[in-house]
Amino acid sequence: MQLAISGHSGPEGDPIVDPHFSPPIPTMRHPIQRTGKCHWLAGVLLYAGMTASHAAEPLQPETLTVRPMPPRGDHAIYALEMDNPLDTRVVVYDIDKKKLIAQKGAGFMPGVARSGDYRYTYVATSYFSRGTTGERTDVLEITDNASFRKVGEVVLPSKHAQQVPSLFNTTVSDDGGFAYVTNITPATSVTVVDLNGRKVAGEVDTAACVLTYPAGKNRFASLCQSGKALIVSLDKDGKETTREQSAPFIDVENDPVFTHAARWGDGYLFLTFSGKVTPADFSVSPARFDAPWQIVTPQDAKQGWRPGGLQPFAASEKAGRLYVAMHQGGEGSHKEPATEIWVFDMASHARVARWKLTGAKLLPMLTLSVSEGDRPLVFGSTYHGVQAFDAMTGQLVHADAKIGKAIVQMFPF
Repeated sequence: MQLAISGHSGPEGDPIVDPHFSPPIPTMRHPIQRTGKCHWLAGVLLYAGMTASHAAEPLQPETLTVRPMPPRGDHAIYALEMDNPLDTRVVVYDIDKKKLIAQKGAGFMPGVARSGDYRYTYVATSYFSRGTTGERTDVLEITDNASFRKVGEVVLPSKHAQQVPSLFNTTVSDDGGFAYVTNITPATSVTVVDLNGRKVAGEVDTAACVLTYPAGKNRFASLCQSGKALIVSLDKDGKETTREQSAPFIDVENDPVFTHAARWGDGYLFLTFSGKVTPADFSVSPARFDAPWQIVTPQDAKQGWRPGGLQPFAASEKAGRLYVAMHQGGEGSHKEPATEIWVFDMASHARVARWKLTGAKLLPMLTLSVSEGDRPLVFGSTYHGVQAFDAMTGQLVHADAKIGKAIVQMFPF
């Protein structure tokens, strides 16, 4: 047996194997003798075996699964993340379990609403065929909250208002039959969606008034630049039957209100930039406005205290309390996050507590909400995280500074 190998020899005269060399297969004419050549052949076979044993195992394919949503708890919350406005996300966070339990894409600058029976989530949003440009499609997406799966959609006129999200950009009627989607082109209108038939029922021209505040069966109000409210009633098919304008209740020049509001009975609580609570009930005709009351004393005002944030207050009828996000600022600071949360008794209008956030080394709060169960929590966004407090004592029950990115909206799931 002759093997021709170019190269060098080892100290015993055996060839040094070149790892790039592929030797020819020898023809075996005689019984193998114990020679240097046999040692070399054993080395080649050993090398080949080692190479084979180090070959990577084939990767196993991954399978994505979707688990059913856990039963709704008192302390599960929606959070709307807008770090990428083209790919906004709706996430559900369980404060008790301290973890995210669901998430879904929500398109560009969406409006999010929940049905009164907690069964569905509705997202009014826009998509573009080429990311930021191209053909635009507006839809109302319908998600079943038991599975967090999309179960339907309604294509909308391509005029859904693209704005910093508000709880009143997209809303559901008090009886659950219609969704109201705010439009700005810049002309203002509302698309009425029949949620039972899952179709567009019609469009209401709101004459420079914006947003929707459900006010009884088939009835909503919009806020007008005149300081009045436009109240529209619909028939069972979603077509406008009557409209009326309220008396002025907003001083738009000197002390405008936040567009955020808190439901209270059949009406709403509005709050002005200076800290004046303004109750309004649009479910009656004419609309009723109870006497406003001030949460900021003259001494507080001298120190620069005023409400601020994207959802600057929340109210709990069960606890009989109003929670307001407060900061020290001046004119134009109404979007600044809160360094304190002030708590007011709704019966006496007296301030009963001040929860000092930054003094307790907590982060300022951009939004406030209150849960609706037997153990209510006041919770909200710190932009990148969530903080939650016992609604009665103010005791901190949760603080997570890294739950998400650019959380601009929160409310109970």
